[in-house]
Amino acid sequence: MNSRPYSIIVLVLIFLLPCACSRQKAQQTPPIPEVGFITVKEQRLDLFTELPGRTSAYLVAEVRPQVSGIIRERLFEEGATVKKGQVLYRIDPAPFQAAFDSARASLARAQANVPAIRARSERYRELLADKAVSRQDFDDVDSAYRQAEAEVAYWKAAADAAAINLGYTKVTAPITGRIGKSNVTVGALVTAGQPLAMAVIQQLDPIYVDAPQSTAELLRLKRRVESGSLDQNGAGQKKVRLILEDGTEYPLEGTFKFQDVTVDRTTGSVTLRAIFPNPDGVLLPGMFVRGIAREGVSRKAMLIPQHAVSRDPKGNPLTLLVGPDGKVVEKQLSIDRAVGNQWLVTSGLVPGDKVIVEGMQKVRPGAPARAVPAEEAGTPGPAVENAGKPSPPAK
Repeated sequence: MNSRPYSIIVLVLIFLLPCACSRQKAQQTPPIPEVGFITVKEQRLDLFTELPGRTSAYLVAEVRPQVSGIIRERLFEEGATVKKGQVLYRIDPAPFQAAFDSARASLARAQANVPAIRARSERYRELLADKAVSRQDFDDVDSAYRQAEAEVAYWKAAADAAAINLGYTKVTAPITGRIGKSNVTVGALVTAGQPLAMAVIQQLDPIYVDAPQSTAELLRLKRRVESGSLDQNGAGQKKVRLILEDGTEYPLEGTFKFQDVTVDRTTGSVTLRAIFPNPDGVLLPGMFVRGIAREGVSRKAMLIPQHAVSRDPKGNPLTLLVGPDGKVVEKQLSIDRAVGNQWLVTSGLVPGDKVIVEGMQKVRPGAPARAVPAEEAGTPGPAVENAGKPSPPAK
């Protein structure tokens, strides 16, 4: 029997078996996934804070009567602008006019008695020097003279008080501003010092905006300023912008005035006050607004796209990096805030880190990855395009 064909078959199998094993091994080894990354770098960033607030009038004056009486006239239109000193109401002046006339008449009578008593006192003084009258007689006449002068002073003061009360029958505007509705009508009885205001006047140009800020945020800002990571000496530091209730931006900028020194015990916040010009009366007292204030400038800010950050079960922010050895590294971050479509990172990254922004679902920590710049790995999304640019605050 010829064994040559069998030898040939054995040789062919010997040569084909390693090739098949190599192909099977190649099929079992997955390719190294490709990921796109951006390089973290420090940059200058203007930081803004958005705070809810309410408007309040610059000046508020409650109009109340200073004398009691019947309202005879109302001399203003509700909702109109009134000037300081403008007469708003007239209270019936008749009883006050009578009191003034009576005081003035009594003053005239007292003044008429003074000359005769003064002359008599002077004569008695001369006679006392010659010992023509007793000391007691002179003292009686001199006392009568002093009483006459005191009576003149009394009635003069009474006449002045009556004149003041007569003037109070014209109720005038203490400030210039917009006047609201009248709480009293013609014919109503008003009393001096009554709790109900006759009307309220408010000066609305300029106007205040009061916004609460938590003490925790104030302490955080203070620490950042002291550490040098935040500069509050830039231009426009005290300028404030305003977003109205309908989402539109108020066209005029305001100025930060002061920070209250008392913490609200119920909310743990302090009030920040800004002042805004309001020439067209767009802002009304009690309106809800959002103020955008400039915190300062961070000269070493690090921004990464929001989609490059995930969360662990405890809510801690995480991101994936490409390490120097080409393997994926997971880092836990500390995030300050959102800036546009990016996160402002305060710790967890250093300049030069390669943050994975594309292909994150293909890799896991510790696995190798082939890293290419995000622009080369595919068409960059908005977050990648803006990753190295500080985004302006939302308007």
